[in-house]
Amino acid sequence: MADPQALDEVVEFTSGLIRIDTTNRGGGDCRERPAAEYAAERLAGAGLEPLMLERTPGRTNVVARIEGTDPSADALLVHGHLDVVPAEPADWSVPPFSGEVRDGMVWGRGAVDMKNMDAMVLAVVRSWARQGVRPRRDLVIAFTADEEASAEDGSGFLAERHPELFEGCTEGVSEAGGFTFHDGSGREIYPIAAGERGTAWLKLTARGRAGHGSKVNQENAVTRLAAAVTRIGEHEWPTRLTPTVRAALDALAALYGIEAGRTDVDRLLEKLGPAAGLVEATVRNSANPTMLNAGYKLNVIPGEAVAYVDGRYLPGTEEEFAATLDRLTGPDVHWEFAHHEVALQAPVDTPLFAGMRAAIEEFAPGGHVVPYCMAGGTDAKQFSRLGITGYGFVPLKLPAGLDYQALFHGVDERVPVEALRFGVRVLDRFLRAA
Repeated sequence: MADPQALDEVVEFTSGLIRIDTTNRGGGDCRERPAAEYAAERLAGAGLEPLMLERTPGRTNVVARIEGTDPSADALLVHGHLDVVPAEPADWSVPPFSGEVRDGMVWGRGAVDMKNMDAMVLAVVRSWARQGVRPRRDLVIAFTADEEASAEDGSGFLAERHPELFEGCTEGVSEAGGFTFHDGSGREIYPIAAGERGTAWLKLTARGRAGHGSKVNQENAVTRLAAAVTRIGEHEWPTRLTPTVRAALDALAALYGIEAGRTDVDRLLEKLGPAAGLVEATVRNSANPTMLNAGYKLNVIPGEAVAYVDGRYLPGTEEEFAATLDRLTGPDVHWEFAHHEVALQAPVDTPLFAGMRAAIEEFAPGGHVVPYCMAGGTDAKQFSRLGITGYGFVPLKLPAGLDYQALFHGVDERVPVEALRFGVRVLDRFLRAA
């Protein structure tokens, strides 16, 4: 059992990490090293020997290994990222890098994505050191840079250049699952992530004939691009159920007494009510136009126009996704990947998943654990290249009325103090026996 000091340290560490501004603006504009030093110092205080690794100066990762009691067991990777997305202070109720504790909450950028988990891991490891506890299997602890952009300086760099540090790891846990989802009727649902849609960020380029804005022009690049973007934005993607999403739908249908096998997916989602929010983004692929760039003067028709699209695809659908984009863009618009990462799915009938379920149920006995697939992506994509099967598990017991999922990259990001303490207890229980 985590000791009382760990329950205080998790709050201290969450606040302390938030106060270190690790804003990742993309294009290499970030410096995680101060946060990495903060984490490494606390790991060293637990008797570990953390390594600090950089591909680019200032873009620092931290890796440490805890030796388990069973040398025949596979190792488990526990990872969290140190960088955060930008925050506009004028929009916030508190300064976003204050780490202020107010009204029973720790406020600031990274409170849920994901310095809370970093702090929980640090608190658990230090509690073990004070109590002389060792986990059953080796644990590799990794705090990464650059997750909020390309991961090239973070998990991608570690997987490519330092695979030996993850020797023996077959499974991994990180963001984002194990939190309380309130369905509005008094039920507490705890989704555990066992999959991720693939990332397909696209660049669309339309070329045409440049000319005077007053002249007829049937080869207008802006018109061609706008037509393609409209087709993409209005496209209705067909349902494609992966094993993870089917398991999620079956579990939710059973919880609500619905005959899932006799109901089409969209109708089933309607019957699930608010709980449909856990799965509705992952029953099909998606492609959302997000950026447009064309022209340099109002009365000049440009020869080129560019758009960007945030595409996501389910496991096993990549070829279908690409063929659909070929059709939607048409002959006058070229598309290419601006960033491309694999889709993931993990089995839900494993001892590890059962261990996460048991840990949640011990401390939230009225909770209902279900698997789910994440709509976005995490560092698990990069670590999958090492053969590591990834799950999302950041346990938090949240009060009704707190829209946790909206806080990811949102304004007034915050996490309840008691949720952090719950997370420490659950992680301690889970990681000891995993």
